[in-house]
Amino acid sequence: MSILSVENLYKTYGDKTLFDQLSFTISGKDRIGLIGVNGTGKSTLLKILAGLESMDNGKIIHANQFHIEYLPQQPELDHALTVLEQIYYGDSSIMTAMREYETALADLEKDLGDEKLQTRLFQKQQKMDELDAWEANTVAKTVLTRLGITDFTKSVGLLSGGQKKRVAIAKALIQRADLLILDEPTNHLDNETIEWLEGFLAQYKGALLLVTHDRYFLNRVTNHIFELDGGSLYTYEGNYEIFLEKKAEREIIAEQNEDKRQNILRRELAWLRRGAKARTTKQKARIHRVEDLQNQKGPTTQGNIEFSIGSQRLGDKVIEVEGISKTLGGLELLKNFSYLLVPGERLGIIGPNGSGKSTLLNILAGRIAVDSGVVEVGETVKIGYYTQGDEEMNGDLRVVEFIKEVAEVVHTTGGQTITAEQMLERFLFARPMQWTYIRRLSGGERRRLYLLKILMTEPNVLFLDEPTNDLDIQTLSILEDYLDQFPGVVITVSHDRYFLDRVVDHLLVFNDGAISRFQGSYSDYMEEEQLRRELEAEAVVPTAKQEQPRKEKKKKLSYKDQQEWNQIEDRIAGLEEKKEALEAEIAASGSDIGKINELFAKQKQVEADLEAAMERWEELSLLVEEIENS
Repeated sequence: MSILSVENLYKTYGDKTLFDQLSFTISGKDRIGLIGVNGTGKSTLLKILAGLESMDNGKIIHANQFHIEYLPQQPELDHALTVLEQIYYGDSSIMTAMREYETALADLEKDLGDEKLQTRLFQKQQKMDELDAWEANTVAKTVLTRLGITDFTKSVGLLSGGQKKRVAIAKALIQRADLLILDEPTNHLDNETIEWLEGFLAQYKGALLLVTHDRYFLNRVTNHIFELDGGSLYTYEGNYEIFLEKKAEREIIAEQNEDKRQNILRRELAWLRRGAKARTTKQKARIHRVEDLQNQKGPTTQGNIEFSIGSQRLGDKVIEVEGISKTLGGLELLKNFSYLLVPGERLGIIGPNGSGKSTLLNILAGRIAVDSGVVEVGETVKIGYYTQGDEEMNGDLRVVEFIKEVAEVVHTTGGQTITAEQMLERFLFARPMQWTYIRRLSGGERRRLYLLKILMTEPNVLFLDEPTNDLDIQTLSILEDYLDQFPGVVITVSHDRYFLDRVVDHLLVFNDGAISRFQGSYSDYMEEEQLRRELEAEAVVPTAKQEQPRKEKKKKLSYKDQQEWNQIEDRIAGLEEKKEALEAEIAASGSDIGKINELFAKQKQVEADLEAAMERWEELSLLVEEIENS
């Protein structure tokens, strides 16, 4: 049953059309994920539905008593209130009752012998009984605790930015709403909290509409996907995984239709040109048909990275830290920590907020000095550092001018030259948009531009501090493809489980002041943690239960190993063909010694690559065989 309908929604921003006659409905059990490239208007659409922003045209239809609860990306809280006062802020009777009860309870705790305060608390308890508000009160405190907020009487003004976001999430979750709207709810949450939130939303009684970059979260929480693209809205029934399949089908059909349109257009134009020589009057219907075909929009091209930027040569020595310690704000974040970064490393750093992950990155980048210990950086190291903070950008510069300040061109490992304009296109800045002033970009578009600026410096060591917080899913996919081919070192601090699985192959885990190493993907780590928790739980149950055989965890390939296994035979075949072609070319070179030496060098490299690929195929085939037999 539909609880909200949108008809012919139209909205412009300057000379850009954000929404072009959008129409859709939301039903009571819908769990909708809204996706689209940064700048397509996702947050604007949420604000319009929440009644916080106007539309140029269109209608939004819902019942008179319909209630929407909205969590923005950057919540605005009252710093004069305590955490509980902020949570219970609102005019509804149940919110008022819980707020007054908590106030009466706090006052009585200051003077337990005051009979007036006792009477007042009793009256507030009766009011809670009348409104059946105890469950909501328990839920509120449970939600706060699970979100890491345990001091309910603390002033909001004394909380960190991440804690304020968590208070705002708790406030949104405990409100009884027909439609709950969440804009990037997983930002600044650690992985354990995100998993708890997934479970909580699965039990939420109202409809849900959310924007998130977290693809695992999107896949597990949603049953519909809305995609904003070029002013239009495409709707898909199913979660993110099903959306990817259906979108691929839609794009194939769109490409086929575009080919058909272009063929018809060519024939019609040829007819008109032939007719112009023989007649002065042409069939108006055919002329109009050509005009209509010319005015139709073809499918938009998506950015992609099919090359590796030729970063500066990286020597054998990257970065080595030995016995480093660091204390900030009275908290010891690092103690006698040692680590050796090696060429080709793909390292993920995980752990709770405030545990020292970003501090370690800043130390490695030379931005923060250690209290003790040694940090040695190799002479050939060139660091590109994508930080969490907003980059200062001159709003009077155009997008292309900003990038060209870094480099006019970059060079691929294959010797190609890629211009700044071409790189911008690959990062979803179409040619017309490249002449847009930076001040007119959305926050997400600025972060995408900042990311490209870092990559344009051609680093050989790349630090990424929470890169997924402000980037849309499509940009993240482009970044992941880029990192697949990046020849240097990648170190990332991230809470994004999908991104970690795609990019890294081992982890540093910050936990309770200790740092441990884990070899494998993030999903491998979580499976091992789950197994550890199960074993700990079994240790405290009766012996009879302990003796029951435990089902052995099924082995499987990591994401990166699976991708490599899928492609390695094609890679070997390609190298063998390349080797044969070089042998033939050497044989045909006659007495041209210079050319033969050059070809021999290439042949030697190809043979080395082929031998390494064969060895890797053998390793993977043994692993696959072991998994299949387990």
